Amino acid sequence: MNIGIIGLGDMGSVCAKKWASKGFTVYGCDLPERYETLKEQFGDTTVIILQTSNDVARVADFLLFSVEASNIGKVVAQTASSVKYGSIISGQTSVKTPEIAAFEKYLPEDVHIVTCHSLHGPAFSTEGQKLIVVNHRSTEEAYRKALDVFEALESQIIEVADYQQHDQIMADTQAVTHMGFESMGTAWKNAGFYPWDHGAYSNGIDNVKILTTLRIFSYKAHVYAGLAILNPFARKQVRQYAKSESELFKMMICEQEDLFRERIHAASKFVFHGERDFITLDPEVMKDFKMAEKADDYMPNSHLSLLAMVDAWYQLGVNPYENLICQTPPFRLRLGIAEYLFKNADLLEETIQTALYDKSIRADDLEFHSAVREWASIIEYGDMSGYLSHFDQVKDFFSDRLQEGAQQSSRLIAKLTS
Repeated sequence: MNIGIIGLGDMGSVCAKKWASKGFTVYGCDLPERYETLKEQFGDTTVIILQTSNDVARVADFLLFSVEASNIGKVVAQTASSVKYGSIISGQTSVKTPEIAAFEKYLPEDVHIVTCHSLHGPAFSTEGQKLIVVNHRSTEEAYRKALDVFEALESQIIEVADYQQHDQIMADTQAVTHMGFESMGTAWKNAGFYPWDHGAYSNGIDNVKILTTLRIFSYKAHVYAGLAILNPFARKQVRQYAKSESELFKMMICEQEDLFRERIHAASKFVFHGERDFITLDPEVMKDFKMAEKADDYMPNSHLSLLAMVDAWYQLGVNPYENLICQTPPFRLRLGIAEYLFKNADLLEETIQTALYDKSIRADDLEFHSAVREWASIIEYGDMSGYLSHFDQVKDFFSDRLQEGAQQSSRLIAKLTS
């Protein structure tokens, strides 16, 4: 079977090299100006670089579109006339609604559509990672052939019923998770300090927050922009997260302890009580992975970002443990540190007291509150250029430490999930 890949960016390249190493004949292309660069990049592999998407489509029995979600319609439209009769078409976008819409609109009816989504970044090998597969339109024989191709990636395949279910799960997990970490990064950037230089961010939970934030900003903005803006289910979740954060913050500054406690404990009971496949992060491991060369004296933290996340799950009626089947590393870490906070009675009590009465942390909470509002507004208005600009400003602020943060977070994820 000939495999064609349109879009040899980070993820497309990972898949191309893996499939080629498994003996498939792999063809690929990207933007015309990258043709010579790609020939050199893949020179020591068997991957065949062609000049256009139409050239790739003409020879592919299995064709993967690995392009940005915002560009999927344009690329499919210009390629559709060249796809082979009876070929299998797939997509690697993280939002399936615009992808399937483009496939349905432009592709001939005789092709099979079996789409996918790798739940990891290009820094990780495909082996052992989670791969969502959605059989949108195919015969049983074609679907089996598609699974053979996907199984060659040696990922853990998760079959999802349809693309709407995929996008709903991604909204529940990725969209709000990313927004929370992006808001932390924005708050630290706007406050003008690196969190590892601040005593309030020197414990295990905050090490995970910092490293995951740096990990997210080490990747390309378009990945997260598509998840947040093009996913039709994401805005509801983002809206609730912003509402939860705002309401909790108002209770904090008004020192409404009874209301605050009632809200936190109701959310805790909904999310963390009952039958759960708890993550149980190791506190010693969380302490070991940090950006600071020397930790400052410990200071309590309000953990407003985590309180708001758990409250949002409660208000939406979402059980985050049900979504672990389609987990990404940032989502697992965020749920893990929220679980660690809420299941540690002494730490939760310290957090509640700090949130309500410790004025030394109030300025940081205000920066976070403002950042959540900024990101929520950008996503609510569907402002793609604003999202990219906002993201890149924070990325530039942390630029000197992003690589180190991404590497440390990879080691942290491997250690905590082993």
